[in-house]
Amino acid sequence: MKFQFILFSLCLLLGCEKSATQNMIARPTNSNSLTYLALGDSYTIGEAVTAQESFPYQLVSQIKGQGFGFDAPRIVAKTGWTTDELKAAIKAENITQTFDVVTLLIGVNNQYRGYSETTYRKEFKELLQTALTFARGNKSRVFVVSIPDWGVTPFGKNSGKDIKIIAQQIDAFNAINKEETLAMGVSYTDITAGSRVASTDTSLIAKDGLHPSGKMYGEWVSALLPSIKKAL
Repeated sequence: MKFQFILFSLCLLLGCEKSATQNMIARPTNSNSLTYLALGDSYTIGEAVTAQESFPYQLVSQIKGQGFGFDAPRIVAKTGWTTDELKAAIKAENITQTFDVVTLLIGVNNQYRGYSETTYRKEFKELLQTALTFARGNKSRVFVVSIPDWGVTPFGKNSGKDIKIIAQQIDAFNAINKEETLAMGVSYTDITAGSRVASTDTSLIAKDGLHPSGKMYGEWVSALLPSIKKAL
């Protein structure tokens, strides 16, 4: 069991199972369809669940069910990425396309690695500006999602870390991303409180004992959908 927790930790820090390269491949765009770019880390790529269970794919499926034409999401994310690593990946990918919808969820690995809040604020703000650029400067088409609380998961509870301190730190990072998001006039969706329900509801946790299940991602989509539908 101890070995499994160490392995989970390495996955969180270094990334495993899912490849960012696979998810950054450009897909052909149907001129009659809307486009979506999802920026983030393991919570965006959907570590430990199928691609179709990840929140970007569930979001596209739900929106298409509402009568909107959408291409498959383009995802720039990898398990373990911090804000600086996401910035570097976006730059390396040299994306020239713009998108109708852009989501941004990043920061859990900054907290996990003990990175400073000051650095997080600076780099998150830069990433948010980048997201706006991808959305052609249209603030109504960018959607920030808060960081979930991994401390309530089996991995978190057995990590040797104080889960109350984890929660406090997650809240501090979320206070930063919320402040910067609202200051820029961008939509902010808080899924953190809902993620903490996983403390007593294991159906919200994936098989690795750390990441969200498809069910939890579905709840994120339900929270995001009204804002995105209104913007479209």
